[in-house]
Amino acid sequence: MKKLLKMAAAAVLGTTMLAGCGNSSKDEKVPTVSVAQIVEHKSLNEIRDSFKEEMKALGYKDGENIKLEFKDAGNQQNTLNSILSTFAGNNSDVIVAIATPTAVTAANYSEDIPVVFSAVSDPIGAGLITDLKKPDKNITGTSDEIQVDQILALALEIDPSMKTLGFIYNSGEANSVSNLKKAKAFCKQHDIKLVEGSGKNISEIQSAISVLTDQCDAIFAPNDNTVASSITALVETANKKKVPVYTGADSMVSDGGFATVGINYTNLGKETAKMVDQILKGKAVADIPVKVFKDDLNTYINEDTLKALGIQLPDTVKNRENLVMMKGE
Repeated sequence: MKKLLKMAAAAVLGTTMLAGCGNSSKDEKVPTVSVAQIVEHKSLNEIRDSFKEEMKALGYKDGENIKLEFKDAGNQQNTLNSILSTFAGNNSDVIVAIATPTAVTAANYSEDIPVVFSAVSDPIGAGLITDLKKPDKNITGTSDEIQVDQILALALEIDPSMKTLGFIYNSGEANSVSNLKKAKAFCKQHDIKLVEGSGKNISEIQSAISVLTDQCDAIFAPNDNTVASSITALVETANKKKVPVYTGADSMVSDGGFATVGINYTNLGKETAKMVDQILKGKAVADIPVKVFKDDLNTYINEDTLKALGIQLPDTVKNRENLVMMKGE
């Protein structure tokens, strides 16, 4: 009997030990990846959503082997500051910063936490890094460098008589200022007058677009977050006056913009996730070059806007192999 009791006690002890092992594995810290974006609009949301999907495809399950947190600042800098400060206080393992204003703010914490940016048009100009191939400052990411020359060349191809171009932007966004310089250089080379229209918020942008549409043959709206947030209303105003709006992103075309030459933002989000995966697996940030999306570009044209403007596309555009005709959503 005593022998049986000892065996039973041993069995209970073994079970308890196994249960203890199981609990310790559950208590192991899973990495935290914190994602912030300056504002909600289609381009940035597309990046965020494709990032989520690619992380899942890479084997990460939120709540099991990773903790993912997503925050939107509502286009408020104070809110963005608070979000990034909270991420740092929560000991995030990687911060993902979508769009230039977010990345610039996140850079304040990069000494202790790796930062992976997404959709930053000019990472060097924004002061995030000094070398695209060998990122410093514990920061790397993906760049949606706008091919301003190609977009404006498309505008000239469609309307060779274009003499005045409006440029609508928020002067507080570094990426937009960088693209303005490129647009000025193109216009100077092609003897086109460039007229600037700027605003710090949606209301000011709407006022500026009303002025530009009375003065310009076409308008260029780069992937400026303030502009992108109001692109539908902006385009509605321009369409009434038969002024085409060329944009810096395909998502802005799907929101009503007339045309662009550029990348697919889903691919940007996927590449961002792959970079985060490499960092979580121990790769040094300095060994992950910035990915600049400037090859294999498509020409995007919104069919509904094309009809509203009454524009006839030249055969050189209609016959492009990489032409994507989009419907408004």
